[in-house]
Amino acid sequence: MSKADQELVDAAAEAIRKRYRYDWQEVGAALRLRSGKIFTGVSLDAYLGRMAVCAEAVALGQAITVAGEFSIDSIVAVRHPPLEEKDRPITVVSPCGACRELIWDYDRNARVIVPGANGPEAVSIGELLPNKYSRERGN
Repeated sequence: MSKADQELVDAAAEAIRKRYRYDWQEVGAALRLRSGKIFTGVSLDAYLGRMAVCAEAVALGQAITVAGEFSIDSIVAVRHPPLEEKDRPITVVSPCGACRELIWDYDRNARVIVPGANGPEAVSIGELLPNKYSRERGN
């Protein structure tokens, strides 16, 4: 992982460390736009599960709302351990399927930091979403 990738992981970890709330806000995300600006977000859980919003979507919403941009260079999500597992660190997690679709829809060249065999690693969104559905013919 590059220094810039580690900076993004640290930003996501800081976001969830500040806003962690057991069973409500457990995942933090950070994204870097191609302009270099970094935006963070935390997951928004809900009693009605289908109303929940992932941290990656919140971070992307911040980028669009504040910067008016959506060209994603890199994005990462991290999960805070439950309070009863204080000794466990905040760790990088893979985006869910819906977030993979969202990332692809906003930038097909985005890099995603995911857990790897030897620690976090960056991969292209295309690697996480092969054979992506498209309304275009032949894509």
